Amino acid sequence: MVVRRGQPFDLRVLLPRPFDPEDDSLCVELTLGLIGGPNPQVAKGTHVLIPLGETSATGWTAEEEEREEGAERPGGPALRLCVTAPPDAPIGRYRLSVKTRTGVGEYAAPFEDANDIILLFNPWCPDDNVYMEKTSDLNEYVLNETGRIFYGTEDQIAERSWNYGQFDAGVLEACLYILDRRGMPHSARGDPVMVSRVVSAMVNSLDDNGVLVGNWTGDYAQGTNPSAWAGSVDILRAYHRGGAPVRFGQCWVFAGVMTTVLRCLGLPTRTVTNYNSAHDTDVSLTTDIYFDENMRPMERLNTDSVWNFHVWNDCWMKRPDLPDGYDGWQVVDATPQETSSGLFCCGPCSVTAVKNGEVFLKYDTPFVFAEVNSDKVYWQRQPNGAFSVVHVEEGAIGRRISTLGAGSGARIDITHQYKHPEGSEEERRAVSTATSHGSRPRTRGTPSTGEVTVTVGAGPAVAGAELELRVVARNQGAEPRTLRLRLALAPVRYTGVAGAPFRQEQHRRAVPPGQEETVTMTVGYAEYGPHVGDQDALKLSVAGAVEETGQVVAKELRVRLQAPDLTLTVGAGRVPGVPAVSLGTVEAGQTLRLRQPVVPLRPGRRRLVAAMESAQLGPVHGTLQFDAAPDPTGNAGSAAEPPPRTRRGRRRRARPAGSTGG
Repeated sequence: MVVRRGQPFDLRVLLPRPFDPEDDSLCVELTLGLIGGPNPQVAKGTHVLIPLGETSATGWTAEEEEREEGAERPGGPALRLCVTAPPDAPIGRYRLSVKTRTGVGEYAAPFEDANDIILLFNPWCPDDNVYMEKTSDLNEYVLNETGRIFYGTEDQIAERSWNYGQFDAGVLEACLYILDRRGMPHSARGDPVMVSRVVSAMVNSLDDNGVLVGNWTGDYAQGTNPSAWAGSVDILRAYHRGGAPVRFGQCWVFAGVMTTVLRCLGLPTRTVTNYNSAHDTDVSLTTDIYFDENMRPMERLNTDSVWNFHVWNDCWMKRPDLPDGYDGWQVVDATPQETSSGLFCCGPCSVTAVKNGEVFLKYDTPFVFAEVNSDKVYWQRQPNGAFSVVHVEEGAIGRRISTLGAGSGARIDITHQYKHPEGSEEERRAVSTATSHGSRPRTRGTPSTGEVTVTVGAGPAVAGAELELRVVARNQGAEPRTLRLRLALAPVRYTGVAGAPFRQEQHRRAVPPGQEETVTMTVGYAEYGPHVGDQDALKLSVAGAVEETGQVVAKELRVRLQAPDLTLTVGAGRVPGVPAVSLGTVEAGQTLRLRQPVVPLRPGRRRLVAAMESAQLGPVHGTLQFDAAPDPTGNAGSAAEPPPRTRRGRRRRARPAGSTGG
């Protein structure tokens, strides 16, 4: 049986004779821990003894609810008890037994697997540290078994459907196995802060042979292409079954599995995508980009990177380990990027602390702050070999932070939860606060300004078609200006790692006062196609200087190539025989149609997710939501309510409002 903290559950105890409260005593016993592991202890909350009608030392209660005294009852006389775990009890699988004491001695029923209970966090219980008040939020962030994960670029947001499947068979056992595999003390499993931190370490395979092996090389011959996964269930089942890390994952896969595990354990969790996500490697809390004297990028020095997108998780909890005001959403990230206390894990980190630049609060706030609100600082090598700052770009990092809205099923922008309005006094104060605690504290100045501004853009970016890139220089001054520009086009992994430029151009343009000049770069598929792989984009780097004033300009543009749509529809009736599959080349403008019979395993609103793989495009995803009717035979589940139970004897206390959940 699976129950939640603070949620009463019924326990029926069969007896050889009627229970006499005057002469008999009864005690419910529960133990938490692995067989062969440390002995459960009362002081640690892992050995629970609950005298009938009293409260245990650990806060558990057991009350008599109903007495069945007739010998004709099935099984003989029995007691029906109401047992409740405290809202801070450790989660996990408890072994359950009953001890009795009578005038002739003591007896303890044996522990049997069939009597085990699994205890989870309870976001419906106001006294649980993961309590979430709004029903719509609970329906989305705890109970929703499917969702959408956003990717792409800030100007070309794409989405993939994901089957979280936190209630599927075998998933709960796999989630508890993850905690056991890490060796997490059972006494610490009542703290959502520590549980979420352990899960973030265990979902990646580094340090502890966790769930998923990360792979960003493009070579997936020894496992599964990360883009081919459409859900978490197969990954978790495979890990639990074999005990070996599953190959392979990238950030959205780590985040999807993280959402499944945390929702399964009872923590409200959402999957979050950050566009233009910085990876700060030296805790400077800035994103540093280096150029030589001719404004050519010095890639060997550019260890900081800007990911086209990065996906992590927010989970909802109170933070008693922090000062007041930091409860609510907390960032946890299972993608192995940098170590935290020697382990590849990240969080939980208060979103409020990130917003205010309070990077001195645990856990890993400096790293998360840099991901969403660091400034891009451009350094140029001088003739004497030293480097100096020639340009500071504010507002380029942490764009259009996205998640799936509760109840709406639509993407919502939550950037305002992570930072104050870009350029506002509050936002600049947060940046100043954060950088003052970085590895290279610096005094905040004004951002780079000048008479000449540069913007970059692109026309429609369709895989296989010609691509047009544009650089627009505008002279806002009263004097004519001459601008020297260097353009470089290179492939870039979604993690921000750029390849060598395959097209470079130099331009010199005179820009009259109050007017603008446009530089166009046209690139055919034959030129860019060989350089772009799965999840790759194209990065246009623009750098230059104004001859008359020495003003430096710099901009970057990332372009993701649009893939074809994968559309799913429901046909009428069953499709007999083997599904029809067409093989071969699909020409431009053609449509490929496949048929596949599907059998829903449960009634209700369900979501079907499909993935198609192509060597030229990478996996393409599609989704379909439909309503599955109950099977008349009952084989696929039933919507019928169980018959009401006849009660007699002692009444139980009313259950606290909001203490039960799905």
